[in-house]
Amino acid sequence: MTDLSFSGTASAESRADYAALILRASTGLFFLIHGLIKLFIFTPAGTAGYFESIGLPGALGYLTILIEVLGGVALIVGYQTRWVALVMVPVLLGAAVFGHGGNGFTFSNAGGGWEYPVLWAVVMAALALLGDGAYALGRRR
Repeated sequence: MTDLSFSGTASAESRADYAALILRASTGLFFLIHGLIKLFIFTPAGTAGYFESIGLPGALGYLTILIEVLGGVALIVGYQTRWVALVMVPVLLGAAVFGHGGNGFTFSNAGGGWEYPVLWAVVMAALALLGDGAYALGRRR
């Protein structure tokens, strides 16, 4: 059984492993869901059209779907966590600036403000620093 107490070096490392697992799996799941919504609900063409409507190349819509779906799966299973998390940072900052920037700060604003995607970008940066965590395919033993 793993010691999850709050004292000692070994337990601090263990807590960091579990923290990374929680962040990795939960954000991966949300990215996967977000990408699948773009794929099956908004459709790739609709997503590309939205990107064009906010002044971005439509091809970025397709790329975003790919990054969110494949990146979400990679995070869930713990494959190349640091790199995937780093790739997610500019995607999220792009969403904050181009998709939500004109809607103010608060995500409860009409159209959703930029606070939520920026928070996600910060979480991805932290996850890139933490790495795979526990129960990851890419974990070095």
